[in-house]
Amino acid sequence: MTRPLLDPAARHPAVADKIDDNHRETLDEVIAAVAAHPVVIVGMAQNPFVRKAKKALGAAGVAFHSLDYGSYFGEWQRRLAIKMWSGWPTFPMVFVQGVLVGGFEETRRLIESGELQSLIEAGR
Repeated sequence: MTRPLLDPAARHPAVADKIDDNHRETLDEVIAAVAAHPVVIVGMAQNPFVRKAKKALGAAGVAFHSLDYGSYFGEWQRRLAIKMWSGWPTFPMVFVQGVLVGGFEETRRLIESGELQSLIEAGR
């Protein structure tokens, strides 16, 4: 099943550029990092689940690239643009070899099962 998205043909031309350009520099930064690094964590300051994901990856000996956007007190618009782009509703967002694998809980399960290492090695 695919998440429904508004068909671009259903957008009035007057709003298309605003939609396409909404925090585009932030999305470009995330897209570039996901393409350049085997493991990327997208998060925010003060979020305990972002810290847990970083700690779990570090304990497993997995190198990762981290992007943090604001805190509970700011930059929510940038984070919202990332959520809309990815379809994932919370932080962190963990990408492995360009694939969104989920947040902390999903990453923890992948580490425990050994699948995370397999995913990393498959992309080499």
